[in-house]
Order: sequence, then C-alpha cells, then structure tokens
Amino acid sequence: MLSLQTQGVQLCDRLPRREMLRVGGLGACGLSLPQLLAPQSASAESVSPKNLRPAKSCIVLFLMGGPPQQSTWDPKPDAPKEVRGEIGPIATKIPGVQFGELMPRLAGHADKLAVLRAVSTNDNAHSSSGYYMLTGRPHVPMNAENANPGPPNDWPNWGSIVQRLAGPRGNLPASVRLPNHIFNTDGSTWPGQDGGLLGRGQDPWLFRCQPHAPDYRISEFQLPESMSLDRLSARRDLVQLFDQQSAAAERLDRSRPFGEQQQRAYGLLASAASRGAFDLSAEDEKTRQRYGHTPFGQSCLLARRLIEADVRLVQVNWFRGPDEPSSNPCWDSHTDETNRLRKVLVPPTDHGFASLLEDLSERGMLDDTLIVCMAEFGRTPKINGAAGRDHWGPVFSVALAGGGVRGGVVHGASDALGGYPRSGLVRPEDITATMFHCLGYSPDTEFFDNQNRPYAISRGQVIQPILS
Repeated sequence: MLSLQTQGVQLCDRLPRREMLRVGGLGACGLSLPQLLAPQSASAESVSPKNLRPAKSCIVLFLMGGPPQQSTWDPKPDAPKEVRGEIGPIATKIPGVQFGELMPRLAGHADKLAVLRAVSTNDNAHSSSGYYMLTGRPHVPMNAENANPGPPNDWPNWGSIVQRLAGPRGNLPASVRLPNHIFNTDGSTWPGQDGGLLGRGQDPWLFRCQPHAPDYRISEFQLPESMSLDRLSARRDLVQLFDQQSAAAERLDRSRPFGEQQQRAYGLLASAASRGAFDLSAEDEKTRQRYGHTPFGQSCLLARRLIEADVRLVQVNWFRGPDEPSSNPCWDSHTDETNRLRKVLVPPTDHGFASLLEDLSERGMLDDTLIVCMAEFGRTPKINGAAGRDHWGPVFSVALAGGGVRGGVVHGASDALGGYPRSGLVRPEDITATMFHCLGYSPDTEFFDNQNRPYAISRGQVIQPILS
C-alpha cells in the first residue's frame, strides 16, 4: 500500500544497488512508492444500464468507533430515558423526519440526504464488523476483535476494486485513504482496508497527514533545491536500466509492475498539478474555516480537492489522535457518551459533512459525487452503567448523498428502542452494490485476480428506493 507521511523526506545521492532494487528505485529519491503504486491493468467491464449518468467520484466518511444512531440519524424521543439518552431530536427540512439535535446543519440539508435506518451486520466486534462494511463480505468468523488482514478474509476494499476497474488516472491513483488507516487500541490494523486477493499493488493510497495542523505541508512531493527535474529524470533512466538487468525481477514477473509504479511516482514528483491536489494552502482561509479547523473538517476539504483532481474514491477516516482515551477512543463511546458527543464528536461531523455538501453543490459537483457516511456498527439501545453505550451491529444508520441518490429519503426503520430492524433491512453488501451502481458498475461486473480468476464485484442488491 502507498503510505505517505507529512513529516518531510530527505533525498540523497548515494544508494546501494541492492537497496535501490528493493524499493524499486525510488529510494534514490527518498520515497518508497513503487510497491505501493499499483498497476491498474483492468478497465471497467460493464456499466450499469440503469444509471445513465454515473457519478464520477465517491467520498466515504468513515466514523471509526460507531456513532450512536439514537443521537444522530435515528432519534427515539418516545423511548425511555435510558434508551433515548440526553441528546434530543431536531426537526429537519423534511417534514416528519428528525435527526439528533447536535446536527443542525445536516438537518438543514436533509433534502439532499438518503438515510438508511435499518443497516445490520449482526457483528459486535470493531475489526470483523468493520471488514464487512469496508468490503461487503462478512468476516469469518464473525465477532472477531483484533482480527488480522489476510486469508480467508481477503476480499478487496471497495477502493481497491474501483482502482482495478477505473484504470490509470494520470499521476494520481484512483483510490486514496486519509488521514490515517483504521486500527484498534492495541495497534492492530483492521482487515478490509487493502487490496486483498487483488494483491498489495491494488491497495488504496494511504496518505497519513494532519491537515488541521498549522504546519501542515506536503514536503513529500517537493524536490529539494539540489534536485532538478533533469537530475530526477537521469535517476529514473538509471533505475530502468537496473530493472532491465535484474534477473530476479524478471523471474518474479515484477519488472513491468515496478516500471509502471515508478513512472507514476516520478510523474507525481514532476507534476505541479498532481502535487497541488494535496496542498490545502491553495484554499483561502474563508474556505478552510467553513469546513472547520478540525482533523475531520480539513480531511473533508482535502477529499474535495482530490476528487477535483480526478481521484475516483476517497475514504476519509475519523482521525484517531494521540490524546484519545484508550478506553473511549473516537466514536467508541463506552463511557461519558453525552459529553463526548457534545464536545468532541458530533459538532465537527455536522460542520465538515454539511460544508462538503454545500461546497460540492455550489461548485456543481454534487450530482457527480456520491457521498457515503458510515461506520462499522452503531451503539446499544440501552445506556450502560458508565453513561455510555456499547457495540451494536444488529441495527444502525448510514447516510448517502449526491451522485445518483435521491435526497429527502428515509429508507427502513428500526424498532421503538433502536435495537433491531423493523423494516427495510439493508446489509453491507447492498451498500457496496449501490455504491458501485452509482459509479456506473453493475454489481455483476467481474474483475480478475492475479491468477485470472473472475469475481463479481458485489453479491448485494442495489437499494433502488433511494436512487434518483
């Protein structure tokens, strides 16, 4: 997987031949990109005939930890206090539809949103339920916390499938994750975030950054003063010579993928336009304030810049900062939920998501951009003894907007306590099928793995009632 970190990378002149070959040659420029920049040899194989104008891009807002549906998209004002909690409902732009009171801006954009209120994984573990949401395939076994990536749970992330289907997109990849990957408190990386059976070459780019930081910069894409483009080109030619003479690379059939990856990486270094997609300093302060100077808000803004640069899918993960309490990180509000929601969690989400909707709409991009706001699961109906809620996969909510989605829609319903689906059950595979459909791919579109075995991109059913 591509992993870029915004801490500045030094370039050097001297590098042993073995090391240059190990990193595919870009070590000479201070970047370890080649194994991470995947060749995208497959093209789209079938386009959904029912979607005459597919979305050009998709932005996924992944609220790691699991928001309480009762305080966000599916309030239960008539339930007992230990269920409804202290966060009350607020009216939205759609008569009869309420959101949590901490989401006033999103309530004002309910006419642009389709809310799924009966999503279910039936899995209460972050890792395995997360895998299900990120791939559309259930984890084996279910309810497996701290599960590792790899067989038998190696279905590709939907970003990897889009990357395989979309093909090359200039110097930028088709799929990017930011500002970090998703991991548990013990540091274990969730499965379902990589290329899986497609190989590491199809991992979505991982751009590690702190876009809200005052000193945020993209020094990784800047050549030092001592490195001219001519000098960079000369090094590229040298690396190509090494590749041609490397018997090991030929035996492993890696020379062509490495060459393609190198070309794209060099192109990124040489292209001011491609580098500029990551540069938030190009935005005026009014725009940055509009999104909010928070990790989530600035990540939403960065996602907008990337899709403007023709990136097909951007996954914005809720930022897990170093000061997050290990017992209550991100949206995993086992304790003191009300205060966490009021002070830390919901306001930045309401601010960033609503600003993204407004900005895309004003730029004429919303109809071409699918937005999906999801998490791995929701929270228990009843508040626990620590004033929080625990993991709950039987029912939770997901919101969609933009490309191909009909706004002002609530699909499905949970029961009176927000504990189980009452109608309109939606599984993660149905969400992925709908995402692919909106991007112009029928769910039965096939991709081929590295052994040329065919797979349909989704086993789910497109959620037709929410489509425009």
